[in-house]
Parts: sequence; C-alpha cells; structure tokens
Amino acid sequence: MSYLETTHDVYKEAALTPDVGLCCTTNPIWELPGLKIPKIMQEMNYGCGTTVHARDLANNPKMLYVGVGGGMELLQFAYFNRQKHGVIGIDVVDEMLEASRKNFIEAEAQNPWFKSEFVDLKKGDAMHLPVEDNSIDVAAQNCLFNIFKAEDLKKAIAEMYRVLKPHGKLVMSDPTCEQPMNDTLRNDERLRALCLSGSLPIADYVKALTDAGFGTIEIRARKPYRILDPKNYPTKELIYIESIEVAAIKDPMPEDGPCIFTGKAAIYYGEDDYFDDKKGHVLLKNQPLAICDKTAGALADLGRDDIYISQSTYHYDGGGCC
Repeated sequence: MSYLETTHDVYKEAALTPDVGLCCTTNPIWELPGLKIPKIMQEMNYGCGTTVHARDLANNPKMLYVGVGGGMELLQFAYFNRQKHGVIGIDVVDEMLEASRKNFIEAEAQNPWFKSEFVDLKKGDAMHLPVEDNSIDVAAQNCLFNIFKAEDLKKAIAEMYRVLKPHGKLVMSDPTCEQPMNDTLRNDERLRALCLSGSLPIADYVKALTDAGFGTIEIRARKPYRILDPKNYPTKELIYIESIEVAAIKDPMPEDGPCIFTGKAAIYYGEDDYFDDKKGHVLLKNQPLAICDKTAGALADLGRDDIYISQSTYHYDGGGCC
C-alpha cells in the first residue's frame, strides 16, 4: 500500500468516526460577530496551526481550500465571501466530502447568514486540481503538503501556482523539522499520513515554493508542535517538530531573486532624520522597518555603523520593504 493510499484510509476513518486527537488540532476558533462553529466541525478540525488570516480576505476573494476536513475553515472563509460557490473545497476522500456536506447543514441552522451553496465541494487531489487557471485569489492548505514526497510536493505546489491569479496568495500551515530523520521514520507511511515523517527543514520548504515561481514568501509564524521520542516512535533520539505558517504570493520573480520575509527589521540610528538606500528603502531614524532577507543582506553589505539589522523572528505580519 502506498503512502497516499494509507493517507486516504486514515482520513476515511476520521470522516466516519471523528478523531479529536488526529494530527494536531490547534487551530483557534475565529471569534467573529454572528459566526458559530458547530461542535462536530471542531472535532473534525484536522489541521496544524492557522492558515488564512482575516486580512487576506478583503474584497470577497475567490477562495480554494484543499483537504476539507470537517469544513470548519471553509465555513470561516465563507463568512467573508457570502456568494454562491465563492469558496471551493477539494478533497480526495468521498467520506470526508459527505461529512462536510452534513456539517454545513448544521452550520446553516446555527448561522442565519450561511448557505451551503456558498461552498462548492469537489472531489480531486492536490496534484490534479479541478480548478481553472488563474481563477483563485486565495488558496490554502493545512497540514497536507507535509505528507507528500518530494516529487508529489513539487506537483502540488505547481498546481496551486497554476490556479492562482497574479498576486494571489497561497497560505499554508505545516510541520517542519530541522533534525534529520532516520529511514524508519521517513518511510513509516502512517506517520507520514499524520504529517510527521515528511517534515521538511524550513529552508527546503521555502525553496520548493520559490522554485515554483512564487516571488514573495512571508513566514508568519513558527511555533512548537511536538516531540518524537524513543518511547513512542521508532527513533533513537528526540526529534523536535515545529508548525510553520507561510504565505506564498504569486508576484513576479525579481531579477535578483525572491523576497523572503522571516521577521527581520532594520533600524537607522544615525545623525540624519532618515536614511535612503536609493533602492526603495527609506529608514526613518529609530523607526524599525520590516525587511526581507535579501534587503537585510544588502543593507548589511553597506558596512554602516548606524544601521541595526535584527535577527529573524519568523513572524511577519505585513508592511515594510518590497
């Protein structure tokens, strides 16, 4: 049985019998006026961290979500786009699609503003999306891409890039791991289905996105997730896994490479009121400016003793350069 077949069976079982402990159900419930999340959706929230933020959802964006789970995030997205088929949900598991349809009926009963027709549920997989080119404003996945092996991950990211409009966003949350895993862990199909054995280092994760053509990458959060230990997993040493939240934006690729924001800032503290690098970056005196890693390197190369470059915080919430 392949790892994709194992994954299918794991989530088929989770659709038929909700499993609160499956994966890492750490998504916060959005507290918005008039939005009520049915309990069953919370129990079937098989995700990792948070994907889309409210700031991504202005102006009724056309949205795509891959891996629907119990439908909670689809309901949250529909809150911002109350139009027929304004949100598209894709899943390869028939039972999960049917569970979401039932959950939407409960959501209609609890939310007078919501109609099931706001969400268009389609069967499909991440590597072959049944969606037209350049038709989506915001695409999202939560704790899904981490299960894919290298070639399948490349295909899934390329599909997301294909369906996004220019300047559209791909917003994701996945586990990452800087420590190498042994062969037993890497090849354990059930651990991969649970988003554990496929964890990538952050640098590799970001490179997969920029290789697909995304010109801007935002690291929005990097949070502790779990420990794989010898008592409970086939490993001889402790392995620390984090949850990372990333937005990849379909901006044109700059000639000098992608703009990758990892939470760095520049602070000018010289004698003048401001510093202008003549490349689009103006630093007001003692006012932090969020900068991408590329700009951080260029400013550091100036060798000035009146510009401070902070370390990466792996938290970026907009603004700044580029």
